[in-house]
Amino acid sequence: MRVPSSPTSRTWDTGALADLLAGHDAVVFSAGAGGGDPARTYAVDRDAAIRVIDATGQAGVRRFVMVSYFGAGPDHGVSQDNSFYPYAEAKAAADAHLRASDLDWTVLGPGRLTLEPATGRIAVGADVSREGSETRAVSREDVALVAAAALNDDSTVRRTIDFNNGDLPIPEALTAG
Repeated sequence: MRVPSSPTSRTWDTGALADLLAGHDAVVFSAGAGGGDPARTYAVDRDAAIRVIDATGQAGVRRFVMVSYFGAGPDHGVSQDNSFYPYAEAKAAADAHLRASDLDWTVLGPGRLTLEPATGRIAVGADVSREGSETRAVSREDVALVAAAALNDDSTVRRTIDFNNGDLPIPEALTAG
């Protein structure tokens, strides 16, 4: 999919996005504002995500994988004075919007992202909840591998999957979790 070279080069309303998505098999939303400016965080992590979710439905694309974060949701527990709060709120809203849609959705909740090389192995479910917060980490490469595997595994539809790097091969962990 082409993206505009600058925000002013084209207005990406829901209809324009739906036109771009038409004919595709699936959408993976993994964009993020990268922190810092709360307004930018809400614009990307909430508003743009919701717009893409709506456009996906308009385009007739059924499959949607959202890359969120470990522990996202309305009860995220992040205090308002924490700089992570806008991100937590934005992701909670976008994830809720996706879950309320009629799309075949999967919400992925990776732990803290690292730049380590992919291992192809993750921990989900009970294995993840036993870990301390300091070990909740996963490589960015493994997040991409999990998203690709989720697209090819119908057992992940309508599931939220929190995960970190672990011991199980990704396909096995997705069916076990």
